[in-house]
This record gives sequence, C-alpha cells and structure tokens, in this order.
Amino acid sequence: MAKKLFVGSLSWGTTSEKLSEFFSQAGAVISANVINDRYTGRSKGFGFVEMSTDEEAQAAIEKLNGQNLDGRSIVVAEAKPQENRDDNFPRKDFRGRDDRSRGGFSRDRKDNRRSY
Repeated sequence: MAKKLFVGSLSWGTTSEKLSEFFSQAGAVISANVINDRYTGRSKGFGFVEMSTDEEAQAAIEKLNGQNLDGRSIVVAEAKPQENRDDNFPRKDFRGRDDRSRGGFSRDRKDNRRSY
C-alpha cells in the first residue's frame, strides 16, 4: 500500500522533478507534487510525495526530515487527510464583499450646495 508524505519548507525554486529525485534515495517514488498558487503559479513552499510502501515512507521520514534541499532544511511527515471545511462562514467572492453600500452617508441626504 502506498503512503503519502507531506514535505514542508520547500524553496520556491524546488520542482516536482527535483522532489521526486531527492526522495528516490529512500525508495521507490510513485508521485511527487509541489503545490503552486493558482493565481500566481508560484510554489506555496510545500508538497506531497507518495512512496510505494509504508516501510519506504517511514525510511524517508527518518532519513530526509531536516535534510537540505535547494538551500532549505525540509520537514517530512506523514500526510494527514484533508478535513472537511466547516461552512459557517461561506465565501461570497474573492474579496469577501457584501451587499452593503460604502460611502459613510445615508442615501436620502439632501444636497445643500448652493447653485450660483
């Protein structure tokens, strides 16, 4: 059974290929993925590696946690399943705006400027 690992503290220049190559020293790598920001395309500084067996995954944690990759000391741990998001605060849109008007004055305020 394959085991998924979380890899944190990655350099922004680390690619999925470099990550796969680095983890291959601990065993057979099924997949390696560096997570990128969907808007900028830049690395978020973490990723996931899937090893072929539980033993190889444990060996990777013991051998590679704290090691240097692309100038950064990386964190390697067992990946936890993603929790379901609690929708107590549903998103309205990207900026979180609501339907209230802005401006600081009421709409029925009279225009008191003089007309000459």
